[in-house]
Amino acid sequence: MILEHEIPNGSKLYFGKSAKVKREIEYKASEVLVAEGFEEILTPVFSYHQHLSIANERELIRANDEKNNSVSLRADSTIDVVRIIEKRLGRNTDERKWFYIQPVYKYPTTEQYQIGVEYMGETNLSYVLNIANDIFKKLEVSALVQISNMKIPHILVNMFDELTLEDFRHLNIEKFLNLKVDWLTKLVYLQHVEQVDELLDIVPDILKAELVKMKELCSDSACNNGVLAPMYYAKMLYYDELFFRVIKGNEVYARGGRYKNEDTTSVGFAIYTDTIIEEKVN
Repeated sequence: MILEHEIPNGSKLYFGKSAKVKREIEYKASEVLVAEGFEEILTPVFSYHQHLSIANERELIRANDEKNNSVSLRADSTIDVVRIIEKRLGRNTDERKWFYIQPVYKYPTTEQYQIGVEYMGETNLSYVLNIANDIFKKLEVSALVQISNMKIPHILVNMFDELTLEDFRHLNIEKFLNLKVDWLTKLVYLQHVEQVDELLDIVPDILKAELVKMKELCSDSACNNGVLAPMYYAKMLYYDELFFRVIKGNEVYARGGRYKNEDTTSVGFAIYTDTIIEEKVN
C-alpha cells in the first residue's frame, strides 16, 4: 500500500530552507558562468539519443512517442546539448559555450539536479576546471580535485594479460601490486604532481604522454587541493581521456573531462546540486 504522502525512492523534495539553498546555489553558479560568457540552454525532458551517452541502457526510463518511436527521459545532458547545438541550432548561433541547470532521471525513479557546462570545440580542460573551482569557492564549498586519465587503464590492460578494466573499476590494488613491476607499483601510489617526473624516467614510453597531460592539467588549473589518480576508471561513453572529479569524503560533488562527439573535441563538467544542498542544510 502506497500512502498519500509517499514519494518514489530516489525522487527529490525541497521545501523551505532546502528550496532556498537550491535556488541560491543555482543563482551563484549562473552568475559565474554568465560572467565567463556562457549562454544558458534547457534541453527537452524526453530524448531519442540517450543511449549514446549512457553506458548502461538499463538505467534509462523509456517511453514511446506518438509514432511509437522509442524515447527516454533525460538521463544525461551532455550529448543532447551537443547534438541540439550542432544539428538543430547550428545555423542560428555561433555560440560554443553553454550551461544548463536541470535534473536528469534514471531508472527506476532516481532524480538528480545538475549544473552543467559544455564548451564545444575547446580542448583545454583546465579552463572549465578553473570555472568549476570558482563556482565552489563562491558557494564556500571546500573539496578535493582528483585528476585521472581514462586512457591509462586501457593501456595497462593491453600491456598485461592478467589485468581487466574491472580491476580498475574496483581498484584492485592487490592485483596490481602482485605483478611485482616496480614502475607499476609507483604508478599505483602516484598522488602528487611532483612525483610525476620520477615516474617519467621509468614508465614505458606509451604512458609518458598521458602522465604529462595529467601533470599539466593539475598545474594549469591551480589546484592547491588537487591529487592524481592514474588508476581510477569509470566506464563512460564520452569521457575517454582526461577526467576530473571533485570529491569530499565519499561524496562526489562534480565530474568533468575532455570528450569527442563525431569530429568535435569539447570539454565540460557537471556539478551535483543535491550533494551541495545536503551539506549546507545538514
